[in-house]
Amino acid sequence: MTEQSLRDDPLHGSDAVREYFGDVYPRVLAFAEMLAEQGVDRGLIGPREVTRLWERHILNSAALMPFIGEGRVADVGSGAGLPGLVLAAMDPDRDYVLVEPMERRTQWLFEAARACGIENVSVVRGRAEEVTESVEVEVVTARAVAAIDKLVKWCSPLLVPDGRMVLLKGRSAADELERAKYTLRKQRFVGEVHRAGTVPGVEATTVVVLTRA
Repeated sequence: MTEQSLRDDPLHGSDAVREYFGDVYPRVLAFAEMLAEQGVDRGLIGPREVTRLWERHILNSAALMPFIGEGRVADVGSGAGLPGLVLAAMDPDRDYVLVEPMERRTQWLFEAARACGIENVSVVRGRAEEVTESVEVEVVTARAVAAIDKLVKWCSPLLVPDGRMVLLKGRSAADELERAKYTLRKQRFVGEVHRAGTVPGVEATTVVVLTRA
């Protein structure tokens, strides 16, 4: 049933998606198929998400890639591996740390990385504020974890002094930035909102980039 649902996704196997991912497509495809097969039963995605997996989850995560910059990446609250495993599959020459507090989800991340041939990841169990002694990176990513002001408080200790945060957000991103302005000022961050496209016909993704002032 889940397999049929994935085939019902109009982007599954499309030429546009293959061209967008290029040489890394096989790893991304393997992850998408594994998430579609196991994600609902393991509480990672809802049953209605499978038929729009590529647009809503895979391409949405991939849209962060142009904003990552250089250095190691920590994906905070990695959950199903979105965006962390997608980015790592696309970017095999960079180290990714997947930070996730729930044991069953860390197990999934281990299994998915191994099964899909995504070898450039490590998984750390814990909340961002609990792993500051073991994780130090140039970039933090997050998707659907918390409001910007909370993310800055929790995640800035994971960053090197000139590190950046690259966040997947919704259409209210500008309002979130405004509400977080005092926290951003205290931590010396400047925020920018971007609209990032992926393949034709798919709505652009809202990306917030926080850099040190």
